[in-house]
Amino acid sequence: MKTKNTDKAIICFMMLMLTISCAKDLYKDDEEGNEGEPPFIYLTYLYPFENEVQNAVAEIVIQTDREISVNDITSEIPYLKFNKSWLLMLTQDDCKHATYCRTWAAINGKPIASSNLSSTTPGALDLYYDAAQLEAGDLPPTAIPSSKTLGSTDGNGNEVRFSITTTLSPESKWMNAKTDVNPGFTKNYYRFYMKSGLIWDNVIEMLNYGTGIAFHDVSAAEVNDPADIRKHYTIAQDSILRRLDGRGCKMLAEPNGNKAYVTAARQYSDIQTMVAQNGTEKLYPFKVTDDLKGKLLHRVFSTPDNLKEIIKSQLQRPHSEREAVHIGVHATDDSWIELLKWVNNNYGKDGDDSVWFPSQEEYYEYNYYRIHGRINIEQVDKNTIKLIVKLPSEKYFYYPSISVNLMGIKKKEIMSVSSNNIVTGLSYGDYNNGLTVNIDCRKHLQDHAEHFVEQYEKDRSNKTKKADALYFTNMLKESPEKIKLLKRVE
Repeated sequence: MKTKNTDKAIICFMMLMLTISCAKDLYKDDEEGNEGEPPFIYLTYLYPFENEVQNAVAEIVIQTDREISVNDITSEIPYLKFNKSWLLMLTQDDCKHATYCRTWAAINGKPIASSNLSSTTPGALDLYYDAAQLEAGDLPPTAIPSSKTLGSTDGNGNEVRFSITTTLSPESKWMNAKTDVNPGFTKNYYRFYMKSGLIWDNVIEMLNYGTGIAFHDVSAAEVNDPADIRKHYTIAQDSILRRLDGRGCKMLAEPNGNKAYVTAARQYSDIQTMVAQNGTEKLYPFKVTDDLKGKLLHRVFSTPDNLKEIIKSQLQRPHSEREAVHIGVHATDDSWIELLKWVNNNYGKDGDDSVWFPSQEEYYEYNYYRIHGRINIEQVDKNTIKLIVKLPSEKYFYYPSISVNLMGIKKKEIMSVSSNNIVTGLSYGDYNNGLTVNIDCRKHLQDHAEHFVEQYEKDRSNKTKKADALYFTNMLKESPEKIKLLKRVE
């Protein structure tokens, strides 16, 4: 005879089996037979890329102190953003740990995990760090203290830091590795040993500062079979979208000269821009007449010293004849950090300010806007014109920003500039015989700036956090909200 206790036992057993079944499904193996992994728990701040504005229509109203006619104004989108005269890009392959604590850190004025001791001191350790350790101030003894940031300007006095591209390895479990944070512990430095590659927390932090991402190696069983590689692009993209909260990847950095990856990429619509060493098209930015979609662009692997000579050689040519300098690199050491500083000091904000150094994703999008974007100028009244800029987007576009040159008007003639709400960042200034206007339509730019201001408010002794707070706040257009954020920083 069944009793109430028996019924309860049966119910409990059924609930337990249901729980186990659900857990099994949650951790189930993938179709390749790889061991399932636990669900990713997102804890780190990430700019909300998934909700980025698409097909932005920016409207800028310019009022002058004189009568002005649209018939006297001509417009153009320059070949390079901010009217720079040459293009530099860097792609770091193999998802290397050094990409975060050396390359990215140097650009953004963070402590650098120096490689010097490992090469000059017998028995010294080559040490690294992660984002969580940086936040906690738990750094290896080889770390070089914070220095200045590296970048150029927007042509109107605002800093624009260099942006690189990092490749990802989304199918590799080591990207899920946890960080051991233990400030003050010096008995050993195991927690600072080089990991197999970047972990997701490091990638997230880099994305917040403008770093681009790219596919590279995938876990295909047949590495020369485009069909198998394409299948793994889909698996990798799904992992990227989950780990990066909806932020997708649209670039390939060809691994090992394997053209099967390129063939597969051309069959996979998510991938729109690619880079490789051989069988490529050299990029001359001032001669580009199409949107470059599906083009395999050229890059070079070399030493920092040789790259300096390559740069100098290109700069001896007229602007229209300059080839883009696209650098490929794997691990980076202090010599690469010195190269980045050399670029900044000679051609960036501390030099002649001639270089634009974006990720390939950002350059691809900017050129797409230049080719497909549309500019209209309307007469509002005898002293006022309206600039309307349409920026058509495609899948996984995250940089809705543009530079526009207006001939026939100068900064000193302007009485006021206003914009519609789609415009979040805006700067303008004189350029040649006219005006240049930088327009940024990133939807969450103000919230992004506020995040960095809040981070600084938690630790006002941290100079790099103050620099970040000012950097992201200065991206905003003039507004009462911007003024309030700047006051919070100062």
